Amino acid sequence: MRREIDIVVVGGGIVGLAAAVALAQAGRSLVVLERREAIAREITSRNSQVIHAGIYYPPGSQKARLCVEGREAIYERCQKYRVPHRALGKLIVATSEDERSALEALYRCALDNGVLGVEWLSAAAAVGREPAVRAVAALWSPRSGIVDAEVLALSFAAEAAAGGAEIALRTELIGLKACVGGWQVEAREASGDVTTLRCAAVVNAAGLAADSIAALAGMDVERCGYRLFYCKGDYFSLAPGAPLSLHHLVYPLPAGAGLGVHATLDLAGRIRFGPDAEYVEKLDYRVDPAKAERFAAAAQRYLPVLRADWLAPEGSGIRPKLAAPGESFRDFVIEEESAAGFPGLVNVIGIESPGLTAAPAIARRVAELLQSL
Repeated sequence: MRREIDIVVVGGGIVGLAAAVALAQAGRSLVVLERREAIAREITSRNSQVIHAGIYYPPGSQKARLCVEGREAIYERCQKYRVPHRALGKLIVATSEDERSALEALYRCALDNGVLGVEWLSAAAAVGREPAVRAVAALWSPRSGIVDAEVLALSFAAEAAAGGAEIALRTELIGLKACVGGWQVEAREASGDVTTLRCAAVVNAAGLAADSIAALAGMDVERCGYRLFYCKGDYFSLAPGAPLSLHHLVYPLPAGAGLGVHATLDLAGRIRFGPDAEYVEKLDYRVDPAKAERFAAAAQRYLPVLRADWLAPEGSGIRPKLAAPGESFRDFVIEEESAAGFPGLVNVIGIESPGLTAAPAIARRVAELLQSL
């Protein structure tokens, strides 16, 4: 790795790689440090792979604005680089009259957020789109879709490298100290060798470890509200040959710490259910097969034909949530920390859903924050 560089980006997930593209386009020299053996091994590759429209998030929040902005940028990138994707559209369903007012509130939120094409559907119209669905009303979101997130991440990595960025795999940040003119960074490579870099700025896009990186820089993450909480989501897939087919994404109304156990399709047309949401103390990606009963019960509210014995474990992911258990909405943190006494440090923390969709817009924001440095 070059010992003198403009910017070090910590984290080779989709947000870090998108930031690397934006910074390389701005003419900055940079290196991306990724502790895993390949890019996009954690949050990016372990989610629903959904391109969100921007429906769920409070108007004016970064999650709302950056999701709407990022969505169209994602579709444009997929077209340009031939990244596998499909704009399937999504139904968000109310399954009882008690849920109608919550669906109406979500509809107003979507309109306030400028979501394109969102429509209110009657029960008959919802069933007309998805005959297996049971609903009293639904929202139709035509700009929701699916994407191969790993190929999307590869497209960012390739563009960043073409722009001069270096991507250092199996390289973990172990030291971060402010110095004259910027930052001194210590990175341990797979061989065990430690390289010391000097840079003007550091972008902390470390995903599940972003609070630890902020603490390594000297920040009091508890006082700043940057402490992350791990929230695990499991997935189950529909067995081949099960008598259920879907053409679109189907979501219940949001519940708890997530968006509820929803039905998604992959690019091969396979149906997957999840994720649920459970706060955990450590990273553990195992899925308990016995949870199939619970998943089936949740999905049967809108897909009554589903049976638990049609479901099989299909992996899991961990969300880096800023909201503690029982806490209300927390927005993304995308902050240049001069005001806190750490000039040149940009923290990108708590990037859970819709982080995949918002990644290009987050990257532009990061580049703007570092424009004057």
